[in-house]
Amino acid sequence: MIPVSWMAGASLLSWLAVTALARPAVNPEVLLGMLGPLVGTAGTVMLTERVHAVAPRGVMRALLFAFGAKVVFFGGYVVAMLEVLELRPVPFMVSFTCYFVALYGIEALFLKRLLQEGTR
Repeated sequence: MIPVSWMAGASLLSWLAVTALARPAVNPEVLLGMLGPLVGTAGTVMLTERVHAVAPRGVMRALLFAFGAKVVFFGGYVVAMLEVLELRPVPFMVSFTCYFVALYGIEALFLKRLLQEGTR
């Protein structure tokens, strides 16, 4: 759970900073652009931690399952944000892309550490 706390805390702090500095205002686009990737990465980290604790050999299967679920989730999420909520596309997609890349980088570092600990 510690990686999820770090990801959520860093995301919220960066959102607050962007909100304070951005002119003109870019909310709710930046907030909603952050929430999708945060939910996706936090879910994968929590699933991976649980599977690794019970059956380390099942981590790859869990990651493949999570990948498929996230493809569907992110497709629906982006469509819902742009078509249903009618957010401004540029601030939303810039926020979504930046948080997506940053949070998946953090997730990759977590997985590397988790799998290295498992081989010791």
